[in-house]
Amino acid sequence: MKIAFEAAPLIDANRSGIGNCEAGLTEALGRLYPEHHIYLQYHTTRRNKEKAERIRPFLRENVHEQGVRFSRIIYRAMITLLPLPYRFIYGKEADITHFFNYIVPPGVGTKTVVTVHDMVLHAFPETMRDRTRMMLSANLKRSIRRADLIITDSEFSKSEIIKYYPDTKDRLRVVYCGVDTERFHPIPNRTEIDSVLTKYDLAKQEYFLYLGTIEPRKNLERLIRAYAKLKAEHPHAPLLILGGGRGWNCDSIYQTVKDLKLEESVRFTGYLPGEDMNPLLNGACAFVFPSVYEGFGLPPLEAMAAGTPVLTSTAASLPEVVGECAVLTDPYQIDEMADALQTIWQDETLRARLRRDGRERAKQFSWDAAAQQLMHAYLSLM
Repeated sequence: MKIAFEAAPLIDANRSGIGNCEAGLTEALGRLYPEHHIYLQYHTTRRNKEKAERIRPFLRENVHEQGVRFSRIIYRAMITLLPLPYRFIYGKEADITHFFNYIVPPGVGTKTVVTVHDMVLHAFPETMRDRTRMMLSANLKRSIRRADLIITDSEFSKSEIIKYYPDTKDRLRVVYCGVDTERFHPIPNRTEIDSVLTKYDLAKQEYFLYLGTIEPRKNLERLIRAYAKLKAEHPHAPLLILGGGRGWNCDSIYQTVKDLKLEESVRFTGYLPGEDMNPLLNGACAFVFPSVYEGFGLPPLEAMAAGTPVLTSTAASLPEVVGECAVLTDPYQIDEMADALQTIWQDETLRARLRRDGRERAKQFSWDAAAQQLMHAYLSLM
């Protein structure tokens, strides 16, 4: 079987959760199923050699690149106005073409699979970038109609998709994300952790850690206000480190820190290199992720795999992912969140249990298992 992947999320310079999902599945499918061939399709230009460099680590005997010199920005703009068939650019030799980022272009010419990660467009449209909201509003319904099969990341997201698009029920499959335990794992050598912490001026300091985009949906303003309450009662509370690149409409998050005069205690690192994340997780007293809406929520699972105690929210898919292996708090209740921060910081017995149970929970979510589920879904189409 020939399977084509639309590889734009995979080769993004600042790869996000969607790109990491595609990366995990690409590696596992290629390794587990050598009898099938995967073609990584992407737009490029003569001058842009970085994309080819970023895709090279995924290539193997049965995983091939298929770069086409045609601007992706121009193509995405064109298909909104003019239905230029996808097969005119990439051909139709594949048996299945899988799009990992919501949108199926017109005229694919093969069996078509799309991953729809969540329904934030309908549930929390105010938390989306204007450009993204307009693009999904214009194209998501058509994309779902074009797909032979729809993949989503959790039972929660499946129920959300059915709520807004009831006719998808028979075409929906849940494929849980996996966690890369070679990348996220406990580090026994403290020197290795400290060498990274020194880069961020965190050596010998306690800190809570958030990793993800700095954007409204992650509920960071309430987290900062909850942290301010903890800090007011406990001046020596750990630092709050917010690691991630600037997202849409995030100025008020930075302003909240200034308004509460927390500049010395709340630090923004900016976008973090991938190799720094596991040491930072290992050095944290807890990982905090109070998002109000997630289709899956991979960062808490990565923290659990690293052996870091997790505090997350009761919203959306997050309880489904972490089970009973994290501290859960109402994302809208600042006082409750402040109490949860204090509990996870001060209760060493709780943290020890969360480290142990979290690692075991993370083992249940592997990319190999996800690849097997996805391959079963592909075969059902054939």
